[in-house]
Amino acid sequence: MSDRIQIHVTVNDISHTHEVEPRMLLSDFLRHTLMLTGTHVGCEHGVCGACTIMLNGDSIRACLMFAVQADGCEIQTVEGLGSVEKMNPLQEAFHACHALQCGFCTPGMLMTCQDMLQKYPLQNDAQIRDGLSGNLCRCTGYTHIVEAVRVERDRRDTNTPEQSAERTV
Repeated sequence: MSDRIQIHVTVNDISHTHEVEPRMLLSDFLRHTLMLTGTHVGCEHGVCGACTIMLNGDSIRACLMFAVQADGCEIQTVEGLGSVEKMNPLQEAFHACHALQCGFCTPGMLMTCQDMLQKYPLQNDAQIRDGLSGNLCRCTGYTHIVEAVRVERDRRDTNTPEQSAERTV
């Protein structure tokens, strides 16, 4: 009798089927089984936000969920946002605004910001800071991160469907 359970997940648009131990954390599955090391593990208590990913369109803490609970789910990690060669606009805003220093919190920050920008109007800095309150950064003081979110929010607000079509051509 096997103690392992087969799960099927789609991560960054790639289908994966693996057998995992029931107690394996989703963060460990992503990092050690799929080798997606952009999902950082900090506190392992869901407090720091370094392990934030998107699960079925919502940001979650991967250290608070077992891999078996993600069976059948769509997952996006920071690797799914873009690459060094082709960053997505939020990553570009982080780069342009110098919204990182040591980089440990950055993947979780990016995933949280991606979720916030998709769901909320973020009309002022207080709302942006409130949305970031679950992600800890010991380096930046958050000022540049808030600025990057503001830049990306404004870009999305001024980006019409016609402009989007022109950029993809």
